[in-house]
Formats: sequence, structure tokens, C-alpha cells
Amino acid sequence: MVLPLAEEIAAVPGLCVSENVPLRSLTRFGIGGPARLLVDASSEQALAAAVAILHKAGLPLALIGGGTNLLASDDGFPGAVLRYTANRIDVHGVTLAVQAGAFLQQVVDSSIQRGLKGLETMTGIPGWVGGAIYGNAGAYGRSIGESVAWVRFFDGVNFREINNIQCEFRYRESVFKSHKDWIVVAAGLRLNPADSDELKSAAGEILKIRNRKYPPQMRCAGSIFKNLLLSDLPASLRPTIPKEVIREGKVPSAYFLELVGAKGMTADSIRVADYHANLIYNSGAGTARTVKEMIETLRLRVQQSYGLVLEEELQYL
Repeated sequence: MVLPLAEEIAAVPGLCVSENVPLRSLTRFGIGGPARLLVDASSEQALAAAVAILHKAGLPLALIGGGTNLLASDDGFPGAVLRYTANRIDVHGVTLAVQAGAFLQQVVDSSIQRGLKGLETMTGIPGWVGGAIYGNAGAYGRSIGESVAWVRFFDGVNFREINNIQCEFRYRESVFKSHKDWIVVAAGLRLNPADSDELKSAAGEILKIRNRKYPPQMRCAGSIFKNLLLSDLPASLRPTIPKEVIREGKVPSAYFLELVGAKGMTADSIRVADYHANLIYNSGAGTARTVKEMIETLRLRVQQSYGLVLEEELQYL
């Protein structure tokens, strides 16, 4: 039986609603119980209407993007999971105006085709633009926040625009992580002219490395823990870090995880890759509970051995 609330949502142009959707089908981990409602909004007007209806109904609301960096509860979600799916990409000189539902890879490809430099290092990173901005995604020494000129978002009442400084981008952080009810709907990415063939070649090499490290078919969320800023490490620990380990002023969490024996750890269907200590994946019918237990075990080992508290890149639903 279709719920009256679902009928009300479905009647709004630009909204698509489904009931009892398994979250494992929406996440790269392939884990998660059912969401009572999944609501996709394809326009700003539809998004605002969906939020108003759901708030009026008093239903719990969770915002997600492509689900590539998300661990969903085995119990599912008792309310509505909302996604903004508008995915247009417009080119204005050296700036790409991109809607939040666009696949990040499509944006990267568009920039390369047009000879615009700044996003090529992010080739192969799965997910949507909105999530990439939320988490300031990046790779190989560059993050998306460095290219952001402006971000448009919905604060629950109004649509607003803020500039790069107001986004408060830091390593894997942004102002949107402090305001989880703000919904990114679009962004302007300001890039630099470059040779398209050179960008394509560089991206191709990066993609080969990434696919070896994170095979597209692997059910994982990429690296689980954030890397550590060398400057934030205790002064007594810094001299012990081999120079070849340090990259762009950061020490990979995988370095410490490997030292505490993380590689190859297994709990039911949840495993740590035997070639990468910061990669946890689902090899079968894994559960969110087992993933969280694995994460806590690894965090505790590093804390007890080195006095460091690792912080997840992974987000939870």
C-alpha cells in the first residue's frame, strides 16, 4: 500500500519517491537496511517542496549523494533519504557551472576535453559533485575546494550562494560538514587553460593507479581514515617517520595502520586489503556493525601504539 505521504510527494513535479528502498543498493559498500522513503529531487523547486513536506510530516530526513563514501545502518533509516539529482554541466570560459547531482567523473572528463586544468587528478574518484564538495574530495595533492569559486545551496528556507573563503575548505573538510542540513545544489569550478592531450595523458596514468588500488567492482568506500598532517603529529614522533612516506606534508594513515598489523585483517565478510592497510571492503554479505567494529579495533591499535586518534573520511547513515 502506498503511504499518503508518498502520494503527496509524488504529486510534486520533479520529485520521485520510492518506499522501503534497501540502502545497500545506494551505497558502494553494498551494506544497509531499508529506508522508509527515498526521495529524488531533480530541480531546486522540487527540492524545496520535498524538504517542506517532510518537515511538516515530522519525518526524519537524511541527505546523501552518490553513496560512495557512506556506511548505512543494518537497520536502515526510519525516515526519508533525500537526494538532489540535477546534473547539468555548463561551461563559461574557464569556469564550469555544475549541478550537485552530476557524476564527478563526468565533470573531470568535461574539463579535460575542454583543456581546463585543475580536476584531472580526481579522475576515477566515484560519486557526485555535491558529495565531493561536502567532503572536499581530492587526490594526488589537490582537492576540489581549490577550484571552487562559489557554491549554491539550500539552507532549508532559502537558496544562497557563498564564495570559496566562506566554504571554509580544509583537508577533507568544509562548512557543509558543520551544517549537515545545508544542501549543495550547484558550484562554480574555476580552472586554468592547459593542453587537453597532456591532461588526458596525466589522468590516464592516475586512473591506472587508482583502479589497481580501488578496483571499480570492489565494494568499499575508498580510504577509511583521513591522512595525518605532519605538523599535527607530536614533535617526538615526527623524526621517526621515513621521509619517503611523507606526501605533500601528510603522513598516510596506512603507514601507522600497517605497523599495527591491519593488512589482511578479516571479520566475517569484512576485510582489510592485504596490499593497503587503510582499505576496508565488503567481500560478501558484510554488515555495518562489523565494519564499525573493525574501524574501532584499528583506531584503538593506533592510539595505543602511537597516541594518535585516527578520524574517518567515511560518513555514517
